[in-house]
Amino acid sequence: MADPSLLECFENPCPQREYVIEHHADPFTIVCPKTGHPDFGSVLLRYVPHQLCVELKSLKLYLQAYRNEGIFYEAVTNRIAEDLYRVTESRWLMIETRWAGRGGIQSTIRVEMGHMPEQVTEEFDDDAPLERPSDDDRVPPGY
Repeated sequence: MADPSLLECFENPCPQREYVIEHHADPFTIVCPKTGHPDFGSVLLRYVPHQLCVELKSLKLYLQAYRNEGIFYEAVTNRIAEDLYRVTESRWLMIETRWAGRGGIQSTIRVEMGHMPEQVTEEFDDDAPLERPSDDDRVPPGY
């Protein structure tokens, strides 16, 4: 089981402002508890921090700790949401996991905790696929 103590936080540099932080983790892997086969997905984290922000390397290590865990999509999504909400004490937090097709079925699980502040008005394209940049997008021009 992934240990929430892996998650580290740092002080929010602008706690007086309500703004959205968004992180994508792709790929994200767990094991199906029924078949023992790997399940491949991605994780989207959006949150409005209060006093603390999650540190990215610790988030990466926390998510990687699920790699060999036998757990259902719904359970892992809720566990991640609960752990991050507890550690960051966010004003609002949303976790969405999107899972590759199995037997012709693709799944998306979304959990929200807290209340999104009224001042946060940015709209998100929730139907857009979470895409990983290609290697060509990461190389500066001229290389």
